[in-house]
Amino acid sequence: MNDEYSFETLAIHAGQPADPTTGAVMTPIYQTTTYRQEGVGRHKGYDYSRTANPTRAALEACLAKLEAGRGALAFASGMAAIDAVLRLLKPGDHVLAVNDLYGGTYRLFESVYAKFGLAFTYASAEDPPAFLSNVRPETRLIWLESPTNPMLSLCDIGVIARTAHAADPQLRVCVDNTFATPYLQRPLTLGADLVVHSTTKYLGGHSDVVGGAVIADDADLVERLAFLQNAAGAVPGPMDCFLVLRGIKTLPVRMDRHAANAEQIAAFLAGHPGVISVRYPGLPSHPQSDLARKQMRNNGGMLSFIPRGGPKKAKLVVEGTKLFSLAESLGAVESLIEMPAEMTHASTAGTPLTIDPALIRVSVGLEGIADLIADLDAALSSD
Repeated sequence: MNDEYSFETLAIHAGQPADPTTGAVMTPIYQTTTYRQEGVGRHKGYDYSRTANPTRAALEACLAKLEAGRGALAFASGMAAIDAVLRLLKPGDHVLAVNDLYGGTYRLFESVYAKFGLAFTYASAEDPPAFLSNVRPETRLIWLESPTNPMLSLCDIGVIARTAHAADPQLRVCVDNTFATPYLQRPLTLGADLVVHSTTKYLGGHSDVVGGAVIADDADLVERLAFLQNAAGAVPGPMDCFLVLRGIKTLPVRMDRHAANAEQIAAFLAGHPGVISVRYPGLPSHPQSDLARKQMRNNGGMLSFIPRGGPKKAKLVVEGTKLFSLAESLGAVESLIEMPAEMTHASTAGTPLTIDPALIRVSVGLEGIADLIADLDAALSSD
């Protein structure tokens, strides 16, 4: 589709023309493993569904458009997508990563790839020069999250990418864009080389599908990732791809509502006597609120906070809500709440990346804002 179309139009139509056989406006679910060939080596673009599937191809085309990339590869999970990026490296390579990142990413880095000869350094990316001072001659990948998980810190993607590339044109910058989605920011347009998503989260948006994706704006990277996707085989099924495509169609309106609700909840928590601190990019108290306004369309639907009373009180809060479900994951229509130190980020326990045990992470959903605030207020007021 024409790149001049609005994001909202691309979300609904990119990679998804009407089915030429029936005229169906929804992408068909091609529930097939193989394809009849016209002759040896002669087929209609598909030979085996691990290698390619028309429903998956539609999702990949849509994601490439939304992230302004040359190509996209869909995977069976966000972790499979991250794994594919790491497979671009070789033993002896070094990765510089932001020091506030998803616990599953840290686990993959340290418990899997460190054993195969990759080295990892973790540092705050809030100050780009200080962060980039950790680059070594053998550094081949810079790993960013913005906003980060779970502290909602921001990275100045453009400054980091430009500085890194000026120092070493071969140095790649990868951004996990799961929290922001391409609706809020497009890292490739800011200078990043790779973008990863857990499509399980906001892109799917309904807690009914697990998936991941990698997007790149370099043809060679796309080709290498496609080879890895086929060779390793961690691909999503056609139904999974269909569900993510369906979710993407409403991504813009959902992200606006997520942010509108989150802004009011953040303000409520910031003024609550039972709360010590709140991390949300839209609050004036956030140290990078100016960067958020510059880099993101809105402030998103994620926030974290620390209640008075320490971990014991935090546990009472997360177990005391009725509308906020105590559950891992994020980015769906329903509101979720959790304690990262014991749940999503347990893999960082005992390391320099350990999470405050009293921190509560909230994924704000689309419910009525008055109902959500009342639910949190009741949980905070309980003994």
